[in-house]
Amino acid sequence: MKILIVEDQLQMVDTLTTYLERSGYICEVATNYEKAEEKIGVYTYDCILLDITLPGGNGLNLLTLLRKQRTNTGVIILSAKDSVDDRITGLQQGADDYLPKPFHLSELNARLQALFRRLKFEGNHSVHFENMEIDIESQKVRINATELVLTKKEYELLLFFASNPERVLSKTALAEHIWGDNSDQSDSFDFLYSQIKNLRRKLSEASAFFTIQAVYGLGYKLFRE
Repeated sequence: MKILIVEDQLQMVDTLTTYLERSGYICEVATNYEKAEEKIGVYTYDCILLDITLPGGNGLNLLTLLRKQRTNTGVIILSAKDSVDDRITGLQQGADDYLPKPFHLSELNARLQALFRRLKFEGNHSVHFENMEIDIESQKVRINATELVLTKKEYELLLFFASNPERVLSKTALAEHIWGDNSDQSDSFDFLYSQIKNLRRKLSEASAFFTIQAVYGLGYKLFRE
């Protein structure tokens, strides 16, 4: 996912960029209104993290400009302005979500993934990968038309992989996607390894044409066998 961070606080920019890039996102930055307007006019992004108060202009005007382009870009407003009026105005002008500062990075990541799923699956009722079908509405998984019985966490993990079939997902991103803020309560990834081990076993027993492959030093990805 390619993200544009529109933020003038350099420390916040560094924090967001470091965290998101480690989580597997591609990040670009605009620290003032003019630069953000230029980038939005030239490049396409999956999501824009948008501060309202910017040098040279109001971030909500950028939101209006973006929606006039009729793009499918998601927008999450990040702002110290947490009044109801600001929130309503942003959402009415087309923002997808609003996260007041300060916030936990893991919550931002969870909201990014939720937004990505909504945009990716909008109008779709199922996800397909090789001989697997995931029914989004019923949350059922079938392989070769036979239902695969999964726990809630296993289902969420498999859907996350299926939403990113060609992408290596870091252990941190996987843990925070499934467990959110609670992921930092463990000093290891044993809980994640256990979920992936169970998923691999169930996929193998169901004769799936793919598995979850470890990518040394990076994370995991769906792998066609």
